[in-house]
Amino acid sequence: MVGTAFGASGAFHFGFKKSVGGQLPSINEEGFKDIVMKHGAIFLGNTEQKELYLTFDNGYENGFTSQVLDVLKEKQVPAVFFVTGHYVKDQPDLVKRMAAEGHLVGNHSWSHPDMTQLSAEQIRSELEKVKEGVTALTGQPMMSYLRPPRGIFNDNVLAVSKDSGYTNVFWSVAYKDWDVNSQKGPSYAYEQVMKQLHPGAVILLHTVSKDNAGALGAIIEEAKKQGYVFKSLDQMETKTYGTER
Repeated sequence: MVGTAFGASGAFHFGFKKSVGGQLPSINEEGFKDIVMKHGAIFLGNTEQKELYLTFDNGYENGFTSQVLDVLKEKQVPAVFFVTGHYVKDQPDLVKRMAAEGHLVGNHSWSHPDMTQLSAEQIRSELEKVKEGVTALTGQPMMSYLRPPRGIFNDNVLAVSKDSGYTNVFWSVAYKDWDVNSQKGPSYAYEQVMKQLHPGAVILLHTVSKDNAGALGAIIEEAKKQGYVFKSLDQMETKTYGTER
């Protein structure tokens, strides 16, 4: 993956050098590491501990989130679900279930825009509408985590959202799972995640993926066998940013 600056807004699309053979992933070459660190955004947890963080992006529902929630409940594993305004309006019962079963509900913006093209006021409005919608459904007033739509960000987006009380959450394990027309089976999803696994990993999965829903149980079981512990973002005590140089 490559993170590249583009446009007059100095925008970046989050990318990273993937983990291979248990080595840590890297954001040393993408040009945005200092910005991510300055604003305390999340890329990795504690890389000295075998801890994992499951994060799901929920832009729209494709029929698999209930299955994902079933697996998480069975395996007693916490996660965070980043929801859009469309999801809040379209799937209120699933949002309620996420919160009721102890998962975090995070902000993925109201309309999924490129937030680097918005004013500070527009960014705050995008975030506040999601927060209000989720609070109305779940009764939970707090919303602490944000995943910028499509991973596009710049210094201003991170600064404004941080000032609004959010920690931006990126990721250190991911694969091309969002294309619903290019699903390759649960075994493929399992292999793509497991070969990247590393201490402190923040795993990005999309719930529109049938493959992810089918592989999640096996991913959790094998990770636990390898000594990993799944934690909630609220339990993250240490943020790291890979090899310093």
